[in-house]
Amino acid sequence: MRHNRAGFKLKRDIGARRALLRGLVTSAILEERIVTTVPKAKAAKPLVEKMITLAKRDTLHSRRQAAAFLLTPAAVQKLFDKIGPRFTQRSGGYTRVVRVGVRKGDGAETAMLELVGSELVRRAADRAKRREERLKQLQQGQDADGQQDSN
Repeated sequence: MRHNRAGFKLKRDIGARRALLRGLVTSAILEERIVTTVPKAKAAKPLVEKMITLAKRDTLHSRRQAAAFLLTPAAVQKLFDKIGPRFTQRSGGYTRVVRVGVRKGDGAETAMLELVGSELVRRAADRAKRREERLKQLQQGQDADGQQDSN
């Protein structure tokens, strides 16, 4: 019986499991969306939520705790500067796990672990990118028209 044995083993020893989860959490914070297997996503979800809770506190101690777990300083910076303030009004449930299908190579069921609201951030970034490209095309078109008139 597995009484009082909570958590996911993921078929790894403690060092490999910790390294895997630290990498997943760091990637989830930097990219705001990762695709992995369902058990790995479920194992990483509470750790991502814990990091966001630390970011909401925004004290020196919480920064040091996050820096001790995350792999890159850029992840700590983004966590405390962008992600923490974004979730100040929310009291939990910062992430979601969405099943996306099976992986072609081994048939493993995959899931997307994403921050809630990241689709809005990506949509706004994509909209701004398209607008810049459109403006650039218009400017190139005007430049081409101007060059043809001068000839």
